[in-house]
Amino acid sequence: MRPLSPGRAESHGFEYKRNGTLSLFVAFNTATGEVVGKTAPRHTSEQFVAFLTDVVASQPKRREIHVICDNVSSHKTQRVVDFLTAHRNVRLHFTPTYSSWLNQVENWFSRIQRDVIARGVFTSVKDLDRKLMRYIREHNQNPKPIKWKYDDPSRRIRPVPSQ
Repeated sequence: MRPLSPGRAESHGFEYKRNGTLSLFVAFNTATGEVVGKTAPRHTSEQFVAFLTDVVASQPKRREIHVICDNVSSHKTQRVVDFLTAHRNVRLHFTPTYSSWLNQVENWFSRIQRDVIARGVFTSVKDLDRKLMRYIREHNQNPKPIKWKYDDPSRRIRPVPSQ
């Protein structure tokens, strides 16, 4: 990474060493802005169920929990169905394909991408994990719900008149 200097923005070289990857599972509480996060080596149904177990443990018993998910196949396996059968208070809702903007956690993902990942230098997967989880802890010290507004009526999507 080349640092900032007068008249030149910070930039990254085109060559870098990839030290591995992580999947980041996040549940965003739309009422409080708090985040429950967990990293995993892969995005499997087993890892997803482990994450859902953490989400359930973070909430008062029997509280109804609604989880908005994308349509990744690991969210729809028999293992997930079995988890939902055992946890009747948990409901999964799936966004339509190509509609991730409907899920408020995507706003949070763009923030962590901008604040941690895009400018990050990670020496190992463990280092990446530490930095992601630290960001979540720091975020939760002063969480804020997303104020999802649509103020400009002229920008609303309207049906196309039939011809």
